[in-house]
Amino acid sequence: MRDTSLVALVVTYNRLSQLKTTLARLLDAPEDVLRAVVVFDNASDDGTAEWLAAHPDPRLDVIRSASNTGGAGGFDAGMRAAVDRHDPDWLVLMDDDARPAPGALAAFVDMDRTSHAAWVSAVLYSHGDICDMNRPLLNPFGSPTRILATLLRGREGFHIGADGYGAEAPRREVDGGSFVGLFVSRDGIARAGYPDGRLFIYGDDTLFSLALRRAGGRICFDPALRFEHDCDTLQGDAARRISPLWKVYYYHRNLTLVYRAAAGPVLFWPALAARALMWAWRGRRYPAGPERRSYYRLLRMAVRDGVRRDLRLAHADVLRAAAADQSRSSTSR
Repeated sequence: MRDTSLVALVVTYNRLSQLKTTLARLLDAPEDVLRAVVVFDNASDDGTAEWLAAHPDPRLDVIRSASNTGGAGGFDAGMRAAVDRHDPDWLVLMDDDARPAPGALAAFVDMDRTSHAAWVSAVLYSHGDICDMNRPLLNPFGSPTRILATLLRGREGFHIGADGYGAEAPRREVDGGSFVGLFVSRDGIARAGYPDGRLFIYGDDTLFSLALRRAGGRICFDPALRFEHDCDTLQGDAARRISPLWKVYYYHRNLTLVYRAAAGPVLFWPALAARALMWAWRGRRYPAGPERRSYYRLLRMAVRDGVRRDLRLAHADVLRAAAADQSRSSTSR
């Protein structure tokens, strides 16, 4: 299937060293495997723009944003530009710290993939362990069996487990994948549209996947398609605290939207009530004082806007809300 045209999209922000590694891996693929690489630069100020401008490979297509639009904004605008400029059969999406394992892109184009609208890769850390944040999704509300599995096993009940990642593991139908190693067809884009750039960060990939499934698009997890994600991992209680604090707003607002999309109008409300109680309890992990107060303020704002499906709050206003308690604490001393 080398007549299949594949274009990669990389969204980057201030991680030039990671971007260099990712582009080297991508551009190592021959032109009959990878037609072009679109880099959406989210207004990086670490020398990324200058380095990209000097890059000699003609397959590199750089889009420079005037401001940081977040990962969601980058995938939204980047996918639109990649389709408009290169007219590919397939897009493969990734962050700047993620890249295909050697041979993964060739493995994709060498097989007829038209049975599904999107394909999800097996994403591993550079040391070989499964990257939990990028595990393929099974809708936890998709069936009574899935609901029960989620209640009994938590995340393990609605994500592909380690046994699904083996070299001999079969391909499997799933309900979603992350924007790390997600191959999306033009048919998939026609069905689901583009990610919502207003989300800024978090949840854009899940909401896109769920929209694709609602539109009748099939998504398949292929463990033979391998990606590496060179991201930091946190251990212990620190891993359960979102930092910096402003991300609390986007995480909970967008997760509220995900629950609505996944659960439907009936199950959404009890599911949100249960999750909101858990989110409130997690605030105890933040130090008492300004940091904890900021967490709860952002959480209230997030749930309010998520329930209303209101995505109008500007990023500058989110930053101000996150810093308000720290500012008041400083001036009161």
